[in-house]
Amino acid sequence: MKKLLFVVLFISLLLHNLHCIAQAPKKINIEHSDYADMNQTEIPDAFLLTGNVKVNHDGVVLTCNKAYFFQKENYLKAFGNVQLVQGDTLFLNSKYAEYNGNVKKAFATGSPVMTSPDATLEADTIYFDRNVQEVYYNTKGTIVNRENVLVSKSGRYFVQNKKFLFLDDVTLTNPKYVIKSNHLDYVTTNGHTNLLGPSTITSKNNYIYTEKGFYDTKKNLAHFVKNSYIKYDDRLIKGDSLFYNRNTEFASATKNVKITDSINRGIVKGQYAEVYKLKDSMYVTKRAVAINFVENDSVYIHGKKLMVTGKEDNRIIRAFNNVRFFKTDMSGKCDSIHSSARTALTKLIGNPIIWNGENQITGDIMHLIGEPKTNKIDSLKVLNNTFIISKDTLGTGYNQVKGVNLFGKFKDGKLHDADVIKNTEVIYYMRNDDNELIGINKNKSSKINMIIEGNKIETITFFNNVDGDIFPEAELPENARKLKGLVWRGDERIKSRDDIFPPEELEEEKPKMIEKTSASKNKPPIKSAKKAGAKK
Repeated sequence: MKKLLFVVLFISLLLHNLHCIAQAPKKINIEHSDYADMNQTEIPDAFLLTGNVKVNHDGVVLTCNKAYFFQKENYLKAFGNVQLVQGDTLFLNSKYAEYNGNVKKAFATGSPVMTSPDATLEADTIYFDRNVQEVYYNTKGTIVNRENVLVSKSGRYFVQNKKFLFLDDVTLTNPKYVIKSNHLDYVTTNGHTNLLGPSTITSKNNYIYTEKGFYDTKKNLAHFVKNSYIKYDDRLIKGDSLFYNRNTEFASATKNVKITDSINRGIVKGQYAEVYKLKDSMYVTKRAVAINFVENDSVYIHGKKLMVTGKEDNRIIRAFNNVRFFKTDMSGKCDSIHSSARTALTKLIGNPIIWNGENQITGDIMHLIGEPKTNKIDSLKVLNNTFIISKDTLGTGYNQVKGVNLFGKFKDGKLHDADVIKNTEVIYYMRNDDNELIGINKNKSSKINMIIEGNKIETITFFNNVDGDIFPEAELPENARKLKGLVWRGDERIKSRDDIFPPEELEEEKPKMIEKTSASKNKPPIKSAKKAGAKK
């Protein structure tokens, strides 16, 4: 039994020794030196190598003018025209360097320069850890990669991946832009740059901010995904996700999109947008809304699609499909809108309807006309089949004005007076100061003029061929109290900016949410990182 135990112990010891021998570091091999000497007084336990020194260690070749070689420590100090070469991918030149063969680490100082097929690095001191194939520096360093120059206080270069990692005050300068960040990854072979943390990209055309993003410095393509925006002279583009093409000056934004026009005091929002800077145009969809500031008020315009084209003085806004708009004292609907900054003309196209206070206005064609210089609303034009309706304040009847065309004027942003011309008809409930009904005015004429105060019709004046009378309520039957074509659409009235989104559009997102919830129920529970052994 004792003999068997001895054999087992002997084998274990032998295997341990073999393992240690296998793991022992390789010795630095001196391949050439013009002169070799030892001076125990000046350099104890070291060989002094002089002239055309060349050493080799596990695939790395080091050359220099002079070297101290500490054989016991497997350590080398190199002086003058030092060059460390690893294969054909890494060259480290300096005036002075040290190399430790036991731990396979080196550092170089004295104007050190590291070069690879794709980049050049200069710093006060450059370190090289061969075990993990990393080059790093902790003082100001400059990297040149084709037309990109990167400067940082510290950084790492991963030899195998050909990637730089910067964690402190890095600046990437390109002829077209400058990137600044505190955390930047840069791949020398393809110019791919990852921005992780507050970063800026400044160019002649724009200014970009992001806290997480990607930039392809070769193709000039970018993708930003956290707290990002693109700022031009006149526009600011924000979104949860931004795509940018510098070559074509094209940008797209997804989710929580907000585009601010600082010159025209306008904002466009949506869930997806495309901006073509060179064409001065943008396209917005998915809960798209344009907000324009007019006379200390905001006008909200919604359509399934919004398009803005043209320069500032010739800008055109188009909205398509079930368009709705809202202003404090005015709202409306139509199939589409066309608004021109040059002519200050806004056309409501296809089944237009406007609510001015309590008054519902309809017609075949509607134009809102503004003042080009001030951008203030000046007048309203309704052509063909004009119909104005409002509910009687206390009763169940309707005040009605009908004619062919309407021409209205605005005062302080509110419709103040209006002329209705040609074949006009009126039914109006007249009340005294105590709101008592004194009669129902039913009249026909060639033209009428209305004065509107506080969004209510205060006075009506009839012109030419007036025919009608004021009837006591009891003498005018119900069927005579409605003009032909009367359609009250009060339930459709847009009373707030939230009402500009039709119910069917709001419902579109709900099925997706339900589907997501159902899918998550069927998924197995996620294991924690500790249990799964995952590393973040």
